[in-house]
Amino acid sequence: MTHVSVQKIRTLVATCMLVAAITAVSCGSSEVVANDQATVEVTASSTPASTRPSFERPGPALDITGVDGWINSEPLSIQQELDQNNVVLIDFWTYTCVNCLRTIPFLQEWQEKYSEHGLVIIGVHSPEFEFEKVRANVEQAVVQEGVSWPVALDTNMQTWRVFGNRFWPAKYLLTPAKGLTYSHFGEGSYIETEQEIRDALEAAGRDITGIPVGTVDNAERDRDAKTMTREIYGGYVRSYHPQGLYAGDDEYYISPDSTRFYEDEQDYEPQQFFLQGEWTNGAEAIVHARRTEIPEDYIALLMQARSANVVVEPQSTEVFRVYVTLDDQPLSMADAGDDIQFDKDGSSYFIVDSPRMYRVVEQQEFQPRVLKISSTSDAFAVFAFTFGIYDGGF
Repeated sequence: MTHVSVQKIRTLVATCMLVAAITAVSCGSSEVVANDQATVEVTASSTPASTRPSFERPGPALDITGVDGWINSEPLSIQQELDQNNVVLIDFWTYTCVNCLRTIPFLQEWQEKYSEHGLVIIGVHSPEFEFEKVRANVEQAVVQEGVSWPVALDTNMQTWRVFGNRFWPAKYLLTPAKGLTYSHFGEGSYIETEQEIRDALEAAGRDITGIPVGTVDNAERDRDAKTMTREIYGGYVRSYHPQGLYAGDDEYYISPDSTRFYEDEQDYEPQQFFLQGEWTNGAEAIVHARRTEIPEDYIALLMQARSANVVVEPQSTEVFRVYVTLDDQPLSMADAGDDIQFDKDGSSYFIVDSPRMYRVVEQQEFQPRVLKISSTSDAFAVFAFTFGIYDGGF
Protein backbone atom coordinates (compact mmCIF):
# COMPACT_ATOMS: atom_id res chain seq x y z
CA MET A 1 0.00 0.00 0.00
CA THR A 2 1.41 3.36 -0.95
CA HIS A 3 1.98 6.22 1.48
CA VAL A 4 -0.74 8.24 -0.26
CA SER A 5 -3.37 5.53 0.15
CA VAL A 6 -2.43 5.00 3.80
CA GLN A 7 -2.75 8.74 4.41
CA LYS A 8 -6.17 8.78 2.73
CA ILE A 9 -7.38 5.90 4.87
CA ARG A 10 -6.05 7.49 8.06
CA THR A 11 -7.70 10.80 7.14
CA LEU A 12 -11.03 9.08 6.46
CA VAL A 13 -10.90 7.14 9.74
CA ALA A 14 -9.86 10.24 11.67
CA THR A 15 -12.79 12.17 10.17
CA CYS A 16 -15.22 9.41 11.17
CA MET A 17 -13.75 9.38 14.69
CA LEU A 18 -14.09 13.15 14.89
CA VAL A 19 -17.76 13.08 13.84
CA ALA A 20 -18.48 10.32 16.36
CA ALA A 21 -16.61 12.16 19.09
CA ILE A 22 -18.44 15.45 18.54
CA THR A 23 -21.73 13.54 18.67
CA ALA A 24 -20.78 11.73 21.88
CA VAL A 25 -18.81 14.38 23.74
CA SER A 26 -20.65 17.43 25.03
CA CYS A 27 -17.96 20.06 24.58
CA GLY A 28 -19.99 22.56 22.49
CA SER A 29 -18.11 25.37 20.84
CA SER A 30 -14.91 24.62 22.71
CA GLU A 31 -14.06 21.97 20.10
CA VAL A 32 -11.17 23.46 18.17
CA VAL A 33 -8.74 23.01 15.33
CA ALA A 34 -5.39 24.66 15.87
CA ASN A 35 -4.20 27.25 13.38
CA ASP A 36 -0.58 27.34 14.42
CA GLN A 37 0.73 29.76 11.80
CA ALA A 38 -1.75 32.42 12.89
CA THR A 39 -1.11 31.57 16.57
CA VAL A 40 -4.82 31.18 17.15
CA GLU A 41 -7.24 28.31 17.65
CA VAL A 42 -10.47 28.18 15.67
CA THR A 43 -13.75 26.64 16.80
CA ALA A 44 -15.25 23.88 14.73
CA SER A 45 -18.73 25.33 15.19
CA SER A 46 -18.36 29.09 14.99
CA THR A 47 -21.08 31.65 15.55
CA PRO A 48 -22.89 32.67 12.31
CA ALA A 49 -21.70 35.97 10.89
CA SER A 50 -25.18 37.49 11.30
CA THR A 51 -24.93 37.18 15.09
CA ARG A 52 -21.42 38.56 15.45
CA PRO A 53 -21.08 41.99 17.09
CA SER A 54 -21.09 45.07 14.91
CA PHE A 55 -18.89 48.08 15.56
CA GLU A 56 -21.62 49.95 17.41
CA ARG A 57 -22.23 50.80 21.02
CA PRO A 58 -23.30 47.49 22.58
CA GLY A 59 -26.70 46.91 24.09
CA PRO A 60 -27.39 44.36 26.81
CA ALA A 61 -26.80 41.50 24.33
CA LEU A 62 -23.09 42.31 23.99
CA ASP A 63 -21.92 41.98 27.57
CA ILE A 64 -20.55 39.47 30.05
CA THR A 65 -23.27 36.83 29.97
CA GLY A 66 -23.94 33.51 31.68
CA VAL A 67 -20.64 33.27 33.55
CA ASP A 68 -20.14 30.92 36.52
CA GLY A 69 -18.35 33.42 38.70
CA TRP A 70 -15.54 35.93 38.91
CA ILE A 71 -11.94 35.97 40.11
CA ASN A 72 -10.26 39.17 41.37
CA SER A 73 -13.55 41.08 41.24
CA GLU A 74 -17.24 41.31 41.98
CA PRO A 75 -19.41 40.86 38.86
CA LEU A 76 -18.86 43.55 36.25
CA SER A 77 -20.91 44.83 33.32
CA ILE A 78 -19.39 46.25 30.15
CA GLN A 79 -22.30 48.64 29.80
CA GLN A 80 -21.91 49.96 33.35
CA GLU A 81 -18.19 50.52 32.84
CA LEU A 82 -18.85 52.44 29.61
CA ASP A 83 -21.51 54.50 31.40
CA GLN A 84 -18.79 55.50 33.88
CA ASN A 85 -16.68 56.80 30.98
CA ASN A 86 -14.24 53.90 31.17
CA VAL A 87 -12.63 52.09 28.25
CA VAL A 88 -13.04 48.30 28.36
CA LEU A 89 -10.59 45.75 26.96
CA ILE A 90 -11.99 42.21 26.77
CA ASP A 91 -9.40 39.42 26.62
CA PHE A 92 -10.66 35.92 25.74
CA TRP A 93 -8.17 33.36 27.03
CA THR A 94 -7.77 29.90 28.53
CA TYR A 95 -4.99 29.04 30.92
CA THR A 96 -3.22 26.23 29.03
CA CYS A 97 -3.16 28.13 25.72
CA VAL A 98 0.47 29.12 25.14
CA ASN A 99 -0.54 31.93 22.81
CA CYS A 100 -2.73 33.37 25.57
CA LEU A 101 0.03 33.10 28.16
CA ARG A 102 2.45 34.93 25.89
CA THR A 103 0.14 37.95 25.80
CA ILE A 104 -0.15 38.22 29.59
CA PRO A 105 3.02 40.34 30.09
CA PHE A 106 1.58 42.94 27.71
CA LEU A 107 -1.75 42.94 29.53
CA GLN A 108 0.15 43.35 32.80
CA GLU A 109 1.96 46.36 31.38
CA TRP A 110 -1.28 47.97 30.18
CA GLN A 111 -2.92 47.29 33.54
CA GLU A 112 -0.06 49.03 35.35
CA LYS A 113 -0.01 51.99 32.96
CA TYR A 114 -3.67 52.70 32.36
CA SER A 115 -5.90 51.14 35.05
CA GLU A 116 -5.86 54.42 37.01
CA HIS A 117 -6.64 56.34 33.82
CA GLY A 118 -9.90 54.67 32.86
CA LEU A 119 -8.88 51.33 31.32
CA VAL A 120 -10.78 48.30 32.60
CA ILE A 121 -9.35 44.95 31.47
CA ILE A 122 -11.71 42.00 31.79
CA GLY A 123 -10.33 38.53 31.15
CA VAL A 124 -12.97 36.11 29.89
CA HIS A 125 -11.75 32.60 30.64
CA SER A 126 -13.40 30.33 28.05
CA PRO A 127 -12.07 26.79 28.57
CA GLU A 128 -10.74 24.48 25.87
CA PHE A 129 -10.40 21.30 27.98
CA GLU A 130 -12.75 19.88 30.61
CA PHE A 131 -10.28 20.41 33.46
CA GLU A 132 -10.06 24.10 32.57
CA LYS A 133 -13.69 24.41 33.70
CA VAL A 134 -12.67 23.82 37.33
CA ARG A 135 -12.55 27.12 39.22
CA ALA A 136 -9.69 26.04 41.51
CA ASN A 137 -7.52 25.28 38.48
CA VAL A 138 -8.18 28.70 36.97
CA GLU A 139 -7.54 30.39 40.33
CA GLN A 140 -4.18 28.65 40.56
CA ALA A 141 -3.27 29.79 37.04
CA VAL A 142 -4.34 33.37 37.77
CA VAL A 143 -1.94 33.50 40.71
CA GLN A 144 0.88 31.69 38.90
CA GLU A 145 0.68 33.88 35.79
CA GLY A 146 0.23 37.16 37.67
CA VAL A 147 -3.23 38.03 36.36
CA SER A 148 -4.38 40.94 38.52
CA TRP A 149 -7.41 42.13 36.51
CA PRO A 150 -10.99 40.75 36.80
CA VAL A 151 -11.55 37.31 35.26
CA ALA A 152 -15.02 36.08 34.29
CA LEU A 153 -15.44 32.29 34.25
CA ASP A 154 -17.15 31.65 30.93
CA THR A 155 -17.46 27.91 31.57
CA ASN A 156 -20.33 27.33 29.16
CA MET A 157 -18.90 29.67 26.49
CA GLN A 158 -21.96 31.94 26.61
CA THR A 159 -20.01 35.21 26.51
CA TRP A 160 -17.82 33.65 23.80
CA ARG A 161 -20.97 33.09 21.71
CA VAL A 162 -22.38 36.55 22.43
CA PHE A 163 -19.22 38.08 20.95
CA GLY A 164 -19.22 35.62 18.06
CA ASN A 165 -15.65 34.86 19.07
CA ARG A 166 -13.61 32.13 17.36
CA PHE A 167 -10.09 32.60 18.71
CA TRP A 168 -7.75 32.24 21.70
CA PRO A 169 -6.47 34.80 22.47
CA ALA A 170 -8.84 37.51 21.26
CA LYS A 171 -9.08 41.14 22.32
CA TYR A 172 -12.03 43.51 21.91
CA LEU A 173 -11.82 47.21 22.77
CA LEU A 174 -15.00 49.09 23.69
CA THR A 175 -15.28 52.85 24.20
CA PRO A 176 -17.94 55.07 25.85
CA ALA A 177 -18.73 56.97 22.64
CA LYS A 178 -18.57 54.30 19.95
CA GLY A 179 -18.82 50.91 21.63
CA LEU A 180 -16.76 48.22 19.92
CA THR A 181 -14.00 50.00 17.98
CA TYR A 182 -11.14 47.50 17.65
CA SER A 183 -10.39 43.79 17.81
CA HIS A 184 -7.27 41.67 17.46
CA PHE A 185 -6.90 37.89 17.29
CA GLY A 186 -3.81 35.88 18.22
CA GLU A 187 -0.45 37.22 19.30
CA GLY A 188 1.38 40.30 18.08
CA SER A 189 0.42 43.87 17.12
CA TYR A 190 1.04 44.98 20.70
CA ILE A 191 2.09 48.50 19.78
CA GLU A 192 -0.96 48.84 17.53
CA THR A 193 -3.27 47.57 20.27
CA GLU A 194 -1.76 49.86 22.87
CA GLN A 195 -2.14 52.84 20.55
CA GLU A 196 -5.82 51.98 20.13
CA ILE A 197 -6.13 51.92 23.92
CA ARG A 198 -4.42 55.28 24.21
CA ASP A 199 -6.59 56.85 21.50
CA ALA A 200 -9.72 55.57 23.23
CA LEU A 201 -8.64 56.93 26.62
CA GLU A 202 -7.80 60.33 25.16
CA ALA A 203 -11.14 60.42 23.34
CA ALA A 204 -12.80 59.77 26.70
CA GLY A 205 -10.98 62.78 28.13
CA ARG A 206 -8.40 60.84 30.12
CA ASP A 207 -4.98 62.39 30.66
CA ILE A 208 -2.21 59.93 29.73
CA THR A 209 0.47 62.56 29.22
CA GLY A 210 3.91 61.22 30.06
CA ILE A 211 2.97 57.53 29.81
CA PRO A 212 5.27 55.95 27.18
CA VAL A 213 4.12 53.49 24.55
CA GLY A 214 5.64 49.99 24.62
CA THR A 215 8.30 49.06 22.08
CA VAL A 216 7.74 45.31 21.49
CA ASP A 217 5.42 44.42 18.60
CA ASN A 218 6.18 40.70 18.22
CA ALA A 219 8.55 40.99 15.25
CA GLU A 220 11.13 38.68 16.84
CA ARG A 221 8.44 36.21 17.81
CA ASP A 222 7.27 35.82 14.22
CA ARG A 223 10.71 34.74 13.00
CA ASP A 224 10.82 31.12 11.75
CA ALA A 225 7.07 30.75 12.34
CA LYS A 226 6.48 28.98 9.03
CA THR A 227 8.85 26.13 9.87
CA MET A 228 8.04 25.81 13.57
CA THR A 229 6.31 22.65 14.76
CA ARG A 230 2.59 23.34 15.02
CA GLU A 231 0.50 22.81 18.14
CA ILE A 232 -0.17 19.06 18.49
CA TYR A 233 -3.18 17.59 20.33
CA GLY A 234 -3.22 14.18 22.01
CA GLY A 235 -6.96 13.42 22.02
CA TYR A 236 -8.87 12.04 19.05
CA VAL A 237 -11.54 14.78 19.14
CA ARG A 238 -8.85 17.16 17.87
CA SER A 239 -6.76 14.56 16.05
CA TYR A 240 -7.17 16.03 12.57
CA HIS A 241 -5.55 19.22 11.27
CA PRO A 242 -5.87 20.70 7.75
CA GLN A 243 -2.13 20.14 7.31
CA GLY A 244 -2.30 16.49 8.41
CA LEU A 245 -3.05 14.15 11.29
CA TYR A 246 -1.52 14.67 14.73
CA ALA A 247 -0.90 11.00 15.58
CA GLY A 248 1.73 9.29 13.44
CA ASP A 249 0.75 5.71 14.34
CA ASP A 250 -1.86 4.09 12.07
CA GLU A 251 -3.13 1.96 14.99
CA TYR A 252 -4.25 5.13 16.80
CA TYR A 253 -7.07 5.57 14.26
CA ILE A 254 -8.55 2.06 14.46
CA SER A 255 -11.08 2.93 17.16
CA PRO A 256 -11.61 5.68 19.75
CA ASP A 257 -11.05 5.02 23.45
CA SER A 258 -9.01 1.91 22.68
CA THR A 259 -5.94 0.71 24.56
CA ARG A 260 -3.15 -0.95 22.63
CA PHE A 261 0.59 -1.54 22.62
CA TYR A 262 2.54 0.63 20.18
CA GLU A 263 6.02 -0.03 18.82
CA ASP A 264 8.08 2.99 17.87
CA GLU A 265 9.83 2.39 14.55
CA GLN A 266 11.68 5.72 14.99
CA ASP A 267 10.69 6.84 11.51
CA TYR A 268 9.59 10.28 12.62
CA GLU A 269 7.75 12.69 10.37
CA PRO A 270 7.41 16.38 11.24
CA GLN A 271 4.24 17.69 12.90
CA GLN A 272 3.17 14.34 14.44
CA PHE A 273 3.67 12.38 17.64
CA PHE A 274 4.67 8.71 17.83
CA LEU A 275 4.15 6.19 20.64
CA GLN A 276 6.06 3.41 22.36
CA GLY A 277 4.33 1.16 24.88
CA GLU A 278 0.76 0.87 26.11
CA TRP A 279 -1.51 3.89 25.59
CA THR A 280 -5.21 4.75 25.45
CA ASN A 281 -6.38 7.22 22.80
CA GLY A 282 -8.93 9.24 24.78
CA ALA A 283 -11.21 12.00 23.53
CA GLU A 284 -9.07 14.84 24.89
CA ALA A 285 -5.76 13.16 25.69
CA ILE A 286 -3.42 10.28 24.95
CA VAL A 287 -3.17 8.41 28.27
CA HIS A 288 -0.41 6.10 29.49
CA ALA A 289 -2.26 2.86 30.18
CA ARG A 290 0.00 0.94 32.57
CA ARG A 291 2.46 1.30 35.42
CA THR A 292 6.05 0.37 34.68
CA GLU A 293 9.16 -0.10 36.80
CA ILE A 294 11.18 2.21 34.56
CA PRO A 295 10.02 4.96 32.15
CA GLU A 296 10.12 2.68 29.09
CA ASP A 297 6.90 3.89 27.41
CA TYR A 298 7.13 7.28 25.76
CA ILE A 299 5.75 9.83 23.33
CA ALA A 300 8.22 11.03 20.70
CA LEU A 301 8.10 13.80 18.13
CA LEU A 302 10.44 15.65 15.81
CA MET A 303 10.47 19.13 17.31
CA GLN A 304 11.56 22.15 15.31
CA ALA A 305 11.46 25.12 17.67
CA ARG A 306 13.37 26.80 20.45
CA SER A 307 10.94 25.92 23.22
CA ALA A 308 8.46 23.15 23.93
CA ASN A 309 5.62 22.87 26.42
CA VAL A 310 3.22 20.06 27.25
CA VAL A 311 -0.29 20.25 28.71
CA VAL A 312 -0.80 17.45 31.25
CA GLU A 313 -3.69 16.59 33.54
CA PRO A 314 -2.98 13.89 36.15
CA GLN A 315 -5.71 11.25 36.06
CA SER A 316 -5.54 10.78 39.85
CA THR A 317 -4.25 12.60 42.93
CA GLU A 318 -0.86 10.95 42.44
CA VAL A 319 2.15 13.23 42.00
CA PHE A 320 4.59 11.76 39.49
CA ARG A 321 7.64 12.48 37.35
CA VAL A 322 7.77 12.85 33.59
CA TYR A 323 11.22 12.40 32.07
CA VAL A 324 12.31 14.52 29.11
CA THR A 325 15.08 13.89 26.57
CA LEU A 326 16.32 15.53 23.38
CA ASP A 327 17.91 13.16 20.86
CA ASP A 328 17.77 10.44 23.56
CA GLN A 329 19.91 12.48 25.95
CA PRO A 330 18.84 14.26 29.16
CA LEU A 331 18.37 17.98 28.80
CA SER A 332 21.32 20.19 29.56
CA MET A 333 20.92 23.06 31.98
CA ALA A 334 21.05 25.39 28.97
CA ASP A 335 18.14 23.61 27.25
CA ALA A 336 15.90 23.13 30.30
CA GLY A 337 12.52 24.83 30.57
CA ASP A 338 11.33 26.47 33.77
CA ASP A 339 9.61 23.30 35.09
CA ILE A 340 12.59 20.96 34.56
CA GLN A 341 14.50 19.45 37.48
CA PHE A 342 17.50 17.10 37.55
CA ASP A 343 18.13 14.02 39.66
CA LYS A 344 21.50 12.88 41.00
CA ASP A 345 22.15 10.88 37.82
CA GLY A 346 21.57 13.92 35.61
CA SER A 347 18.19 12.79 34.26
CA SER A 348 15.86 15.67 33.41
CA TYR A 349 12.22 15.57 34.47
CA PHE A 350 9.25 17.63 35.58
CA ILE A 351 6.80 16.88 38.38
CA VAL A 352 3.11 16.69 37.53
CA ASP A 353 1.05 17.87 40.48
CA SER A 354 -1.79 19.81 38.80
CA PRO A 355 -3.48 20.13 35.41
CA ARG A 356 -1.60 22.82 33.51
CA MET A 357 0.96 23.60 30.83
CA TYR A 358 4.50 22.55 31.78
CA ARG A 359 7.51 24.38 30.30
CA VAL A 360 9.99 21.65 29.40
CA VAL A 361 12.46 22.85 26.73
CA GLU A 362 14.10 26.22 26.17
CA GLN A 363 17.02 25.45 23.89
CA GLN A 364 19.53 27.97 22.65
CA GLU A 365 19.11 27.30 18.93
CA PHE A 366 16.09 27.00 16.67
CA GLN A 367 16.80 23.50 15.37
CA PRO A 368 15.19 20.07 14.82
CA ARG A 369 15.52 17.68 17.77
CA VAL A 370 13.74 14.47 18.75
CA LEU A 371 11.78 15.19 21.91
CA LYS A 372 10.66 12.27 24.09
CA ILE A 373 8.61 12.35 27.28
CA SER A 374 7.95 9.31 29.47
CA SER A 375 6.61 8.30 32.86
CA THR A 376 6.08 5.16 34.90
CA SER A 377 2.65 6.38 36.03
CA ASP A 378 -0.69 5.34 34.54
CA ALA A 379 -2.07 8.75 35.58
CA PHE A 380 -0.02 10.43 32.82
CA ALA A 381 -2.34 12.08 30.25
CA VAL A 382 -1.02 14.37 27.50
CA PHE A 383 -3.51 16.86 26.09
CA ALA A 384 -1.29 19.00 23.86
CA PHE A 385 2.22 20.06 22.87
CA THR A 386 2.95 23.71 22.08
CA PHE A 387 6.11 25.30 20.75
CA GLY A 388 7.93 28.63 20.67
CA ILE A 389 10.41 30.27 18.36
CA TYR A 390 12.14 33.01 20.31
CA ASP A 391 14.53 33.65 23.18
CA GLY A 392 13.47 34.48 26.69
CA GLY A 393 10.04 32.85 26.82
CA PHE A 394 7.95 29.77 26.15
